[in-house]
Amino acid sequence: MNNKLLSVKINPIALALFPVVALAGCAAPAEAGQDDAGQAAAPGTYRTVDAIKESGTVKIGVFSDKAPFGYIDSDGKPAGYDVVYGDRIGKDLGVNVEYVPVEAASRVAFLETGKVDIILANFTVTDERAEKVDFANPYLKVSLGVASPDNALITDIKQLDGKNAIVVKGTTAETYLEANHPEIKLTKFEQYTEATSALLDGRGDAWVTDNTEALAWAKQNPGFTTGIATLGPVDTIAGAVTKGNSSLLEWLNQELVDLGKEQFFHADYAQTLEPVYGDDVPVEDLVVEGGEA
Repeated sequence: MNNKLLSVKINPIALALFPVVALAGCAAPAEAGQDDAGQAAAPGTYRTVDAIKESGTVKIGVFSDKAPFGYIDSDGKPAGYDVVYGDRIGKDLGVNVEYVPVEAASRVAFLETGKVDIILANFTVTDERAEKVDFANPYLKVSLGVASPDNALITDIKQLDGKNAIVVKGTTAETYLEANHPEIKLTKFEQYTEATSALLDGRGDAWVTDNTEALAWAKQNPGFTTGIATLGPVDTIAGAVTKGNSSLLEWLNQELVDLGKEQFFHADYAQTLEPVYGDDVPVEDLVVEGGEA
């Protein structure tokens, strides 16, 4: 993996291509909020495994601006840890993959309205989210991290008392800080690229996000360091399906068991994450095999 890909900027042309870039032979997607017949999708709409196979395409929501997990590479194609997993899901279902770009705050809504079958967008499992979607078993572990400028490095969360932390809306960073550190002012953005641009421009004292993201970004941006590598509890990341879609949920959980036998996620890590983290993040601190954290 070329590390230069991690700093790629998403331009309008690449982003416009993103929803229809998929495995070879993928058809153009239906309009957002519609089913395959073009009819308005009702809340709670979902497709079973048989329906997905019959259609020939599985719709997977991933990030387009969160390297190294989901981003657009220099060829305008989806790439990253979650995309490698998504490609394998499509292969094992025997269908094409239609990748749908999502933002953190839209992940639940995209499932609830049937815009996607599966969310793989670095989705941290929380009790609140589990009330609205069904999570499969985990494939990754994560906690929060804090990236800040070297000339004003934040190494203790208390240093942010009364200061301004940048977060992305709909993330665990937002909910954690609001619940546990109301003394910290939050500047919120919809997209990860907006958040990192704000930090680069000095519009915040630190960026609080998944530690995996903070570490990766800081390594690609001289002058910034992840001074707090672990903040809050260790959580898990998992794929999610629409509430009640037991068919697809059971398939995903069995897929995790099968992939665990071949150490699939260790190979995914070696391909997409190890070139970024090197020895900074031991593989066993992140990877979950077989769906068992």
